[in-house]
Amino acid sequence: MHIVGLSLAVSLTATALGMAIGAPLGGLLATTRFAGRRAALVLVNGLMGLPPVVVGLAIYLLLSHSGPLGFADMLFTPGAMVLAQTVLVTPIAIALTNAAVEPLWVEYADLMRLYGASKARILREMFKGACSALLTTFLAAFGRAIAEVGAIIIVGGNIRGHTRTMTTAIALQTSTGDLSLAMALGLILVFLSVSISAAGFTLQSFTRRS
Repeated sequence: MHIVGLSLAVSLTATALGMAIGAPLGGLLATTRFAGRRAALVLVNGLMGLPPVVVGLAIYLLLSHSGPLGFADMLFTPGAMVLAQTVLVTPIAIALTNAAVEPLWVEYADLMRLYGASKARILREMFKGACSALLTTFLAAFGRAIAEVGAIIIVGGNIRGHTRTMTTAIALQTSTGDLSLAMALGLILVFLSVSISAAGFTLQSFTRRS
């Protein structure tokens, strides 16, 4: 139960942080025209495929005692795992939010300006109109976080009772030959992922009908 609870807590926290950072940036990217915007879009979409082990290594070096943030003493803690997953999901939040908001901006921004709406008001209305797509973005980010193993095993250390999650426990139990526990955790992981996605899409359908 501790492993399952920690997995959900870390992944949901990282997803919420990634959305809090990425959604506004994605909205600004969709509604602002500037030199290098296309390059920024290419970069953001490329970062969606960041290798987790590379992210884990970078954060390990950042948080190690000889690193610039070593004073925080975060290495091998749930906080370090949240940081790693946040780095992985933020590009997803930026890219998918941009893809959801930009068509609305192109279609309705001029009309709303005609009626005197400020850019902040227009952007707020764009987010309201794209709430269904933003929910899908959240689910995609959560799916990336909950299934991640490479980064969190590096920065978390897979310490029993402290930083062991479902994915890292599955990897450990498989390597030690305890396939029954690995399978049980795998089934729980699939069940939770499907349940959260189903709840999200049910809410999405209800929002559309409303």
